[in-house]
Amino acid sequence: MLMKEYRICMPLTVEEYRIGQLYMISKHSHEQSDRGEGVEVVQNEPYEDPNHGNGQLTEKRVYLNSKLPSWARAVVPKIFYVTEKAWNYYPYTITAYFYHVKRISLLLQCSFLPKFSIHIETKYEDNKGSNDSIFDNEAKDLEREVCFIDIASDEIPERYYKESEDPKYFKSQKTGRGQLKEGWRETHQPIMCSYKLVTVKFEVWGLQTRVEQFVHKVVRDILLIGHRQAFAWVDEWYDMTMDEVREFERATQEATNKKIGIFPPEISISNISMPSSTRSAPSSAPSTPLSTDAPDFLTVPKDRPRKKSAPETLTLPDPEKKKN
Repeated sequence: MLMKEYRICMPLTVEEYRIGQLYMISKHSHEQSDRGEGVEVVQNEPYEDPNHGNGQLTEKRVYLNSKLPSWARAVVPKIFYVTEKAWNYYPYTITAYFYHVKRISLLLQCSFLPKFSIHIETKYEDNKGSNDSIFDNEAKDLEREVCFIDIASDEIPERYYKESEDPKYFKSQKTGRGQLKEGWRETHQPIMCSYKLVTVKFEVWGLQTRVEQFVHKVVRDILLIGHRQAFAWVDEWYDMTMDEVREFERATQEATNKKIGIFPPEISISNISMPSSTRSAPSSAPSTPLSTDAPDFLTVPKDRPRKKSAPETLTLPDPEKKKN
Protein backbone atom coordinates (compact mmCIF):
# COMPACT_ATOMS: atom_id res chain seq x y z
CA MET A 1 0.00 0.00 0.00
CA LEU A 2 1.34 3.44 -0.95
CA MET A 3 -0.27 6.51 0.61
CA LYS A 4 0.40 10.12 -0.36
CA GLU A 5 -1.17 13.39 0.76
CA TYR A 6 -1.54 15.90 -2.06
CA ARG A 7 -2.09 19.61 -1.36
CA ILE A 8 -3.35 21.79 -4.22
CA CYS A 9 -3.85 25.51 -3.59
CA MET A 10 -6.29 27.64 -5.61
CA PRO A 11 -6.83 31.44 -5.86
CA LEU A 12 -10.42 30.91 -4.68
CA THR A 13 -12.36 30.51 -1.46
CA VAL A 14 -13.64 27.11 -0.35
CA GLU A 15 -17.23 28.23 -0.98
CA GLU A 16 -16.38 29.46 -4.49
CA TYR A 17 -14.62 26.22 -5.33
CA ARG A 18 -17.71 24.21 -4.42
CA ILE A 19 -19.41 25.55 -7.56
CA GLY A 20 -16.23 25.41 -9.62
CA GLN A 21 -15.48 21.75 -9.03
CA LEU A 22 -18.99 20.65 -10.05
CA TYR A 23 -18.80 22.69 -13.24
CA MET A 24 -15.28 21.51 -14.05
CA ILE A 25 -16.01 17.81 -13.52
CA SER A 26 -19.12 17.93 -15.75
CA LYS A 27 -17.47 19.86 -18.56
CA HIS A 28 -14.23 17.89 -18.45
CA SER A 29 -16.06 14.55 -18.50
CA HIS A 30 -18.01 15.67 -21.58
CA GLU A 31 -14.88 16.82 -23.39
CA GLN A 32 -13.08 13.55 -22.72
CA SER A 33 -15.97 11.32 -23.84
CA ASP A 34 -16.66 9.89 -27.28
CA ARG A 35 -18.86 7.15 -28.64
CA GLY A 36 -18.09 3.92 -26.78
CA GLU A 37 -15.64 5.48 -24.34
CA GLY A 38 -15.73 8.17 -21.70
CA VAL A 39 -17.65 8.87 -18.50
CA GLU A 40 -21.21 7.61 -18.13
CA VAL A 41 -23.17 8.91 -15.12
CA VAL A 42 -25.44 6.20 -13.75
CA GLN A 43 -26.42 7.83 -10.44
CA ASN A 44 -26.37 11.38 -9.07
CA GLU A 45 -28.70 12.06 -6.18
CA PRO A 46 -28.88 13.50 -2.65
CA TYR A 47 -27.54 11.25 0.09
CA GLU A 48 -27.67 11.52 3.87
CA ASP A 49 -25.01 10.08 6.17
CA PRO A 50 -25.50 9.79 9.94
CA ASN A 51 -22.01 11.17 10.61
CA HIS A 52 -21.46 13.65 7.76
CA GLY A 53 -25.01 14.89 7.19
CA ASN A 54 -26.54 15.77 3.83
CA GLY A 55 -24.48 15.22 0.71
CA GLN A 56 -24.52 13.97 -2.87
CA LEU A 57 -23.87 10.42 -4.07
CA THR A 58 -22.52 10.06 -7.60
CA GLU A 59 -21.74 6.85 -9.47
CA LYS A 60 -19.96 6.90 -12.82
CA ARG A 61 -18.69 4.31 -15.26
CA VAL A 62 -15.42 5.26 -16.89
CA TYR A 63 -14.85 3.41 -20.19
CA LEU A 64 -11.20 3.90 -21.10
CA ASN A 65 -9.65 0.81 -22.68
CA SER A 66 -8.19 2.60 -25.71
CA LYS A 67 -6.75 5.30 -23.42
CA LEU A 68 -4.84 2.84 -21.27
CA PRO A 69 -1.08 2.53 -21.72
CA SER A 70 -0.04 -0.18 -24.18
CA TRP A 71 1.35 -2.36 -21.40
CA ALA A 72 -2.00 -2.23 -19.58
CA ARG A 73 -4.03 -3.05 -22.72
CA ALA A 74 -1.94 -6.18 -23.06
CA VAL A 75 -3.29 -7.58 -19.77
CA VAL A 76 -6.71 -5.93 -19.48
CA PRO A 77 -9.75 -7.36 -21.33
CA LYS A 78 -11.07 -5.14 -24.13
CA ILE A 79 -14.52 -4.79 -22.55
CA PHE A 80 -13.46 -3.01 -19.40
CA TYR A 81 -14.68 -0.14 -17.24
CA VAL A 82 -14.05 1.49 -13.89
CA THR A 83 -16.84 2.41 -11.50
CA GLU A 84 -16.23 5.62 -9.57
CA LYS A 85 -18.42 6.17 -6.50
CA ALA A 86 -18.18 9.52 -4.75
CA TRP A 87 -19.84 10.74 -1.56
CA ASN A 88 -19.68 14.53 -1.40
CA TYR A 89 -20.31 16.07 2.03
CA TYR A 90 -18.58 19.32 1.14
CA PRO A 91 -16.04 20.31 2.42
CA TYR A 92 -15.33 16.59 2.97
CA THR A 93 -15.58 14.02 0.20
CA ILE A 94 -14.64 10.40 -0.46
CA THR A 95 -14.10 8.63 -3.78
CA ALA A 96 -13.57 4.91 -4.35
CA TYR A 97 -12.85 3.03 -7.57
CA PHE A 98 -14.00 -0.47 -8.54
CA TYR A 99 -13.00 -2.48 -11.62
CA HIS A 100 -15.29 -4.51 -13.87
CA VAL A 101 -15.30 -6.63 -17.02
CA LYS A 102 -18.41 -7.07 -19.17
CA ARG A 103 -19.19 -10.53 -20.50
CA ILE A 104 -22.13 -12.01 -22.39
CA SER A 105 -23.68 -15.17 -20.88
CA LEU A 106 -20.54 -15.84 -18.83
CA LEU A 107 -19.59 -14.96 -15.28
CA LEU A 108 -15.87 -14.79 -14.48
CA GLN A 109 -13.92 -13.59 -11.49
CA CYS A 110 -12.13 -10.32 -12.19
CA SER A 111 -8.67 -11.84 -11.82
CA PHE A 112 -6.64 -9.52 -14.05
CA LEU A 113 -6.68 -6.88 -11.28
CA PRO A 114 -6.95 -9.19 -8.27
CA LYS A 115 -6.04 -6.84 -5.43
CA PHE A 116 -6.07 -3.35 -6.90
CA SER A 117 -7.88 -0.46 -5.24
CA ILE A 118 -7.74 3.34 -5.10
CA HIS A 119 -9.25 5.37 -2.29
CA ILE A 120 -9.25 9.17 -2.04
CA GLU A 121 -10.37 11.41 0.80
CA THR A 122 -10.57 15.16 0.31
CA LYS A 123 -10.89 18.09 2.69
CA TYR A 124 -10.95 21.79 1.80
CA GLU A 125 -9.78 24.69 3.94
CA ASP A 126 -9.23 28.42 3.40
CA ASN A 127 -5.45 28.38 3.84
CA LYS A 128 -2.29 27.89 1.76
CA GLY A 129 -1.81 24.20 2.60
CA SER A 130 -0.39 24.79 6.07
CA ASN A 131 -2.52 22.31 8.06
CA ASP A 132 -0.21 19.37 8.77
CA SER A 133 -2.74 17.53 10.94
CA ILE A 134 -5.82 17.69 8.72
CA PHE A 135 -5.97 13.89 8.27
CA ASP A 136 -4.85 12.89 11.78
CA ASN A 137 -8.24 11.38 12.57
CA GLU A 138 -8.21 9.29 9.37
CA ALA A 139 -4.56 8.21 9.15
CA LYS A 140 -2.73 9.46 12.22
CA ASP A 141 -0.33 6.54 12.53
CA LEU A 142 0.05 5.71 8.84
CA GLU A 143 3.19 6.77 7.00
CA ARG A 144 2.54 9.06 4.06
CA GLU A 145 4.41 11.47 1.83
CA VAL A 146 3.16 15.07 1.53
CA CYS A 147 3.26 16.43 -2.04
CA PHE A 148 2.44 20.03 -2.98
CA ILE A 149 1.01 20.55 -6.47
CA ASP A 150 1.42 24.05 -7.93
CA ILE A 151 -1.20 24.75 -10.61
CA ALA A 152 0.91 27.59 -12.01
CA SER A 153 4.45 26.22 -12.15
CA ASP A 154 4.16 22.41 -12.31
CA GLU A 155 4.36 21.03 -15.85
CA ILE A 156 1.63 18.83 -17.31
CA PRO A 157 1.71 16.15 -20.03
CA GLU A 158 2.16 17.90 -23.36
CA ARG A 159 -1.08 16.70 -24.96
CA TYR A 160 -3.15 18.36 -22.18
CA TYR A 161 -1.45 21.75 -22.31
CA LYS A 162 -3.51 24.74 -23.48
CA GLU A 163 -2.22 28.27 -23.12
CA SER A 164 -5.76 29.47 -22.38
CA GLU A 165 -5.77 27.18 -19.32
CA ASP A 166 -2.30 28.14 -18.09
CA PRO A 167 -2.62 30.06 -14.77
CA LYS A 168 0.64 31.89 -15.54
CA TYR A 169 -1.10 33.63 -18.48
CA PHE A 170 -4.82 33.40 -17.68
CA LYS A 171 -6.48 36.40 -16.00
CA SER A 172 -10.12 36.28 -14.93
CA GLN A 173 -12.28 39.12 -16.24
CA LYS A 174 -14.88 38.65 -13.49
CA THR A 175 -12.59 38.32 -10.47
CA GLY A 176 -9.39 40.03 -11.60
CA ARG A 177 -7.41 37.03 -10.39
CA GLY A 178 -4.82 35.32 -12.46
CA GLN A 179 -1.46 35.43 -14.14
CA LEU A 180 -0.08 33.57 -11.15
CA LYS A 181 3.64 34.20 -10.87
CA GLU A 182 6.26 32.17 -9.01
CA GLY A 183 5.63 32.26 -5.27
CA TRP A 184 1.96 33.26 -5.69
CA ARG A 185 0.88 30.81 -2.97
CA GLU A 186 2.68 32.84 -0.30
CA THR A 187 1.05 36.18 -1.10
CA HIS A 188 -2.24 35.64 -2.95
CA GLN A 189 -5.62 36.36 -1.37
CA PRO A 190 -8.07 34.72 -1.37
CA ILE A 191 -6.50 31.28 -1.25
CA MET A 192 -7.79 27.82 -0.40
CA CYS A 193 -6.29 24.35 -0.37
CA SER A 194 -7.64 21.00 -1.51
CA TYR A 195 -6.10 18.31 0.71
CA LYS A 196 -6.29 14.81 -0.81
CA LEU A 197 -5.29 11.62 0.97
CA VAL A 198 -4.74 9.05 -1.80
CA THR A 199 -4.22 5.36 -1.06
CA VAL A 200 -3.21 2.98 -3.85
CA LYS A 201 -3.09 -0.74 -3.15
CA PHE A 202 -1.83 -3.42 -5.55
CA GLU A 203 -0.99 -6.60 -3.67
CA VAL A 204 0.86 -8.60 -6.30
CA TRP A 205 4.31 -9.84 -5.37
CA GLY A 206 7.06 -8.44 -7.55
CA LEU A 207 4.89 -5.70 -9.07
CA GLN A 208 3.42 -3.90 -6.08
CA THR A 209 5.90 -1.02 -5.74
CA ARG A 210 6.15 -0.34 -9.49
CA VAL A 211 2.41 -0.30 -10.09
CA GLU A 212 1.56 1.78 -7.02
CA GLN A 213 4.17 4.40 -7.95
CA PHE A 214 2.91 4.51 -11.54
CA VAL A 215 -0.71 4.98 -10.44
CA HIS A 216 0.28 7.83 -8.11
CA LYS A 217 2.05 9.54 -11.03
CA VAL A 218 -1.17 9.28 -13.06
CA VAL A 219 -3.29 10.54 -10.13
CA ARG A 220 -0.99 13.52 -9.70
CA ASP A 221 -1.39 14.51 -13.36
CA ILE A 222 -5.16 14.15 -13.06
CA LEU A 223 -5.28 16.44 -10.02
CA LEU A 224 -3.01 19.04 -11.62
CA ILE A 225 -5.00 19.19 -14.88
CA GLY A 226 -8.38 19.29 -13.16
CA HIS A 227 -7.52 22.09 -10.77
CA ARG A 228 -5.91 24.19 -13.51
CA GLN A 229 -9.13 23.87 -15.51
CA ALA A 230 -11.34 24.74 -12.54
CA PHE A 231 -9.54 28.06 -12.24
CA ALA A 232 -9.14 28.74 -15.98
CA TRP A 233 -12.91 28.28 -16.45
CA VAL A 234 -13.78 30.54 -13.49
CA ASP A 235 -15.51 33.18 -15.66
CA GLU A 236 -17.87 30.49 -16.97
CA TRP A 237 -19.12 29.39 -13.55
CA TYR A 238 -18.36 32.25 -11.13
CA ASP A 239 -21.87 33.81 -11.20
CA MET A 240 -23.75 30.49 -11.08
CA THR A 241 -25.87 29.47 -8.10
CA MET A 242 -25.90 25.91 -6.75
CA ASP A 243 -29.25 25.28 -8.47
CA GLU A 244 -27.87 26.56 -11.77
CA VAL A 245 -24.71 24.44 -11.61
CA ARG A 246 -26.79 21.36 -10.70
CA GLU A 247 -28.95 22.00 -13.80
CA PHE A 248 -25.81 22.41 -15.91
CA GLU A 249 -24.50 19.16 -14.42
CA ARG A 250 -27.76 17.33 -15.23
CA ALA A 251 -27.93 18.60 -18.83
CA THR A 252 -24.26 17.92 -19.48
CA GLN A 253 -24.46 14.41 -18.03
CA GLU A 254 -27.43 13.64 -20.27
CA ALA A 255 -25.55 14.91 -23.32
CA THR A 256 -22.43 12.96 -22.32
CA ASN A 257 -24.31 9.68 -21.85
CA LYS A 258 -25.87 10.07 -25.30
CA LYS A 259 -22.48 10.92 -26.77
CA ILE A 260 -20.94 7.74 -25.36
CA GLY A 261 -23.85 5.55 -26.51
CA ILE A 262 -23.23 2.91 -23.86
CA PHE A 263 -25.74 0.16 -23.07
CA PRO A 264 -25.67 -1.55 -19.67
CA PRO A 265 -23.77 -4.87 -19.61
CA GLU A 266 -25.67 -8.13 -19.24
CA ILE A 267 -23.35 -9.18 -16.44
CA SER A 268 -20.96 -7.15 -14.29
CA ILE A 269 -18.08 -8.94 -12.66
CA SER A 270 -17.92 -8.52 -8.88
CA ASN A 271 -15.96 -5.47 -7.77
CA ILE A 272 -12.68 -5.46 -5.95
CA SER A 273 -12.95 -4.63 -2.24
CA MET A 274 -11.90 -1.20 -1.05
CA PRO A 275 -8.68 -0.70 0.97
CA SER A 276 -8.78 -1.72 4.60
CA SER A 277 -8.21 1.93 5.54
CA THR A 278 -11.48 2.99 3.91
CA ARG A 279 -13.77 4.96 6.16
CA SER A 280 -17.55 5.25 6.07
CA ALA A 281 -17.73 7.63 3.26
CA PRO A 282 -15.62 10.13 -0.55
CA SER A 283 -13.05 12.86 -3.76
CA SER A 284 -13.62 15.34 -6.35
CA ALA A 285 -10.81 14.28 -8.58
CA PRO A 286 -11.83 14.56 -12.22
CA SER A 287 -12.19 11.49 -14.39
CA THR A 288 -9.30 12.04 -16.73
CA PRO A 289 -8.03 9.34 -19.10
CA LEU A 290 -4.96 7.49 -17.94
CA SER A 291 -1.65 8.39 -19.51
CA THR A 292 -0.65 6.61 -22.68
CA ASP A 293 3.02 7.21 -21.99
CA ALA A 294 4.09 3.69 -21.11
CA PRO A 295 7.18 2.64 -19.27
CA ASP A 296 8.83 -0.71 -19.88
CA PHE A 297 6.40 -3.35 -18.73
CA LEU A 298 5.14 -2.22 -15.33
CA THR A 299 8.23 -0.19 -14.48
CA VAL A 300 8.28 3.28 -13.03
CA PRO A 301 7.91 5.69 -16.00
CA LYS A 302 10.58 8.18 -16.87
CA ASP A 303 9.76 11.88 -17.11
CA ARG A 304 7.46 12.44 -20.04
CA PRO A 305 8.21 15.07 -22.70
CA ARG A 306 6.20 18.22 -22.29
CA LYS A 307 5.47 21.09 -24.58
CA LYS A 308 2.97 23.84 -25.03
CA SER A 309 0.58 22.49 -27.60
CA ALA A 310 -2.71 20.62 -27.54
CA PRO A 311 -5.92 20.25 -29.53
CA GLU A 312 -8.78 22.62 -28.92
CA THR A 313 -11.41 21.60 -26.37
CA LEU A 314 -14.77 20.30 -27.48
CA THR A 315 -17.80 22.58 -27.37
CA LEU A 316 -20.55 21.62 -24.96
CA PRO A 317 -24.10 21.44 -26.25
CA ASP A 318 -26.35 24.31 -25.23
CA PRO A 319 -29.17 22.87 -23.07
CA GLU A 320 -31.44 25.81 -23.99
CA LYS A 321 -31.16 25.08 -27.72
CA LYS A 322 -32.09 21.46 -27.06
CA LYS A 323 -35.30 22.56 -25.41
CA ASN A 324 -36.25 24.56 -28.52
